[in-house]
Amino acid sequence: MDYEKIFSDAIKAIRDEGRYRVFADITRHRGDFPRATRHDAGDNARSITVWCSNDYLGMGQHPKVLEAMHTALDETGAGAGGTRNIAGTNHYHVLLENELADLHGKEAALLFTSGYISNEATLSTVAKLLPGCVIFSDELNHASMIQGIRNSGAERHIFRHNDLDHLEELLMAADPLAPKLIAFESVYSMDGDIAPIEKICDLADKYGAMTYLDEVHAVGLYGPRGGGVSDRDGLADRLTIIEGTLGKAFGVMGGYIASSKMLVDVVRSYASGFIFTTALSPVLAAGAYASVKHLKGSSAEREKHQERAAQLKKRFKEANLPVMDSESHIVPVFIGDPVLCKEVSDILLNEFGIYVQPINYPTVPKGTERLRFTPGPLHDDNVMDDLVRSLCDIWERLNLVRKAA
Repeated sequence: MDYEKIFSDAIKAIRDEGRYRVFADITRHRGDFPRATRHDAGDNARSITVWCSNDYLGMGQHPKVLEAMHTALDETGAGAGGTRNIAGTNHYHVLLENELADLHGKEAALLFTSGYISNEATLSTVAKLLPGCVIFSDELNHASMIQGIRNSGAERHIFRHNDLDHLEELLMAADPLAPKLIAFESVYSMDGDIAPIEKICDLADKYGAMTYLDEVHAVGLYGPRGGGVSDRDGLADRLTIIEGTLGKAFGVMGGYIASSKMLVDVVRSYASGFIFTTALSPVLAAGAYASVKHLKGSSAEREKHQERAAQLKKRFKEANLPVMDSESHIVPVFIGDPVLCKEVSDILLNEFGIYVQPINYPTVPKGTERLRFTPGPLHDDNVMDDLVRSLCDIWERLNLVRKAA
């Protein structure tokens, strides 16, 4: 059997569809976010402006975060040295878990190496331990949530995105005595819309269901202390499990859950994705700890972030660019074709020094391809003006659609 041909054909298939992914080789500039150096532009490195980073607040560059990481490196060395169970639990892990539990008003929290692992490990473990569990999952949930639900082996039902009537229909049809879990996100990262958390909690109470809320695109960004949309709306106490990331607004790396002591303990004790993985470096834990503590006490970054997102949406609309409706900080611009989406992205990078990654299937449905901009506090008016001018030039050159889907 020609194994290499099978692999080659698989790559050719996604190339032919225009959705082959190319990774930009960049170096971020400490203290100069969102500027970076691009290394894959031929013989000479080139300065670019990054418009698609999930380091939403620039906390990966914050002096407090960097100082904490330098200190931890000097104190502890580089790695954790093992799994959490075998010599890998550093005091920085404990401090960070306590800080995260407090952030969400929960009894306990548990660290993972990524948000993907925290979703997959927690959902698969909790549902597997509940005999006859039925999971109700929003159709736009992240791939990590979908994988965790599949791995649980539990009966699952997919409800239409943010459709409360459909969710209630499914809940009503389920065995009233069966354990139930509703899994959904707060901010959906590709469309930028927000779940009706309170009404989903009402349905959960009515039908005796647990709730699992993925807040990865909201923690640090919403609420008086940065606890996410559930913090902003005063709903954290009504949610069974809150999941978040340390790699987006907090600017470092890792994922976590916050919940009751018993639920966290059962995940800690049963989840393979936690038990058999080397613990996060204490250096990362220290940086995340500093970031979370800072953002709990400072709203300046959040306020500036929201202002910048609103300003970019306004400028796109005034320029008659097809910005898609979004009630959050996510600013998607519709293109609707994978080849064109890649072409626009390439022109922006190669000609204008503007980096935004094309978003194609399977991240979004076919026919809804887009550019996804994530403006932050450090994207000033000058770089916004440059971006809008560049996009208008490309739209005219390629005769692209001016209406969002």
